[in-house]
Amino acid sequence: MMRQPPYSRRDFLRNAGGGFGMIALASMLAEQKLLAQETPRLQNPLAPRSPHHDAKAQRVIFLFMSGGPSHLELFDPKPDLQRLHGEPLPASFGPVATRRNVERNRLLGTRRTFRRHGQAGIEVSDWLPNIAQCADDICVLRGCRGDSVTHPESVYLMNTGSILMGRASLGAWVAYGLGTESQNMPAFVVLPDPAGWVKGGAPAWGNGYLPAAYQGTVFSGGAAPIRYLNPPAGITSTQQRRTLDLVNRLNQEHLTTRPGGSELSARIAAYELAFRMQAHAPEVMDASRESQATRRLYGLDRPETAEFGLRCLLARRMVERGVRFVQVYCGDTNGWDAHTDVEGNHSRYCAQSDLPIAGLLRDLKSRGLLDSTLVIWGGEFGRTPMTEGTTGRDHNPHGFTMWLAGGGVKGGQTIGNTDAVGLRAAEDIAHVHDIHATILHLLGLDHEQLTYRHNGRDERLTDVSGEVIERVFV
Repeated sequence: MMRQPPYSRRDFLRNAGGGFGMIALASMLAEQKLLAQETPRLQNPLAPRSPHHDAKAQRVIFLFMSGGPSHLELFDPKPDLQRLHGEPLPASFGPVATRRNVERNRLLGTRRTFRRHGQAGIEVSDWLPNIAQCADDICVLRGCRGDSVTHPESVYLMNTGSILMGRASLGAWVAYGLGTESQNMPAFVVLPDPAGWVKGGAPAWGNGYLPAAYQGTVFSGGAAPIRYLNPPAGITSTQQRRTLDLVNRLNQEHLTTRPGGSELSARIAAYELAFRMQAHAPEVMDASRESQATRRLYGLDRPETAEFGLRCLLARRMVERGVRFVQVYCGDTNGWDAHTDVEGNHSRYCAQSDLPIAGLLRDLKSRGLLDSTLVIWGGEFGRTPMTEGTTGRDHNPHGFTMWLAGGGVKGGQTIGNTDAVGLRAAEDIAHVHDIHATILHLLGLDHEQLTYRHNGRDERLTDVSGEVIERVFV
């Protein structure tokens, strides 16, 4: 005898005497347009969707500097900090929240030299000579501000709009709002640093309360960035297709008794995508097809830049083929977290990332892709002007720098500022919610309209705040 499927909780409540109450509840929810609609059996959750308004950008590459790069050594020179080097923070700055009472430590000037670059004269450190040559393409946000002094919470805030774990990430929101242009690659791809994941880990690119189909897909670095891509020896494409059809038919039958099961729906879609990727992904991930000039542009011929440069090149190849959102991490678990030696730490990571990032901007521009691809650079926070130890800097969410390029961004400008020593955002302050609202706007999405009903509340990336920074694109 064929075994009947087990009862769901909804079936149990219905058959246990709650049927009349459920009928009344369903009627009330339908009147308020709160009744969940059953998802069509074969609907593609990543099908392309229309934006709320005309989009300036079609896709995103987010270059995440894991650990918190120092704005004071890279994009935010402070003459007063140099003048006050070795002295206590003046009392006029008032109390400041730090992790280890670092506000009592003495101020630390930088050894870096800043010069003006581009027609607008954007000030960039001598640590970033290649990015400096792209100054007319970037918009520097010097007045950025976050909410936490610790890594995981700040990583979550920058990626999900909340210091708490479990919220939907920026890439997941973009995939949910726009779908994807490519049906043969994931909509949202994450390229972590092979030396170690960012602090906070996978929730930084998770789907949170959004359906599971929108979570980031992790590709590793090296010669085989996609694990298990090739079929087992002796298995033909026809055999694999028949096996997949059987598994999907059984999963679909299972899903009909459990409507709303986003994890199972995502798994069904993932099986189909994985099968298509076996035919298409090897070409996307094969950087050997690039010219020697392009490989040099990304620093693939240099030991210090080869690994990160390859991931930047793969990001370009992905967006070129319709991947909606690619996040590339620079820095292992500690990364740019320069507590003891900011000179040694940042010297290493600038050498690793400067040439590949500039190469990415130039390559996108030469291919006509920069106008439609938004490039984001930044970490979870900046560093304090006070020392930690003798030559390090502590975490600083109160004022730091990010920059945007391409995708409708007006390059060659600096927006906002920190105070005289770079401690706090002081002018044209851009909270992380404002940055997220601006990113979504450039993609044609209204951050107040892009919502998802969860636990009786219309959730959104920017929670209940966020203002679009219009100077970025006006």
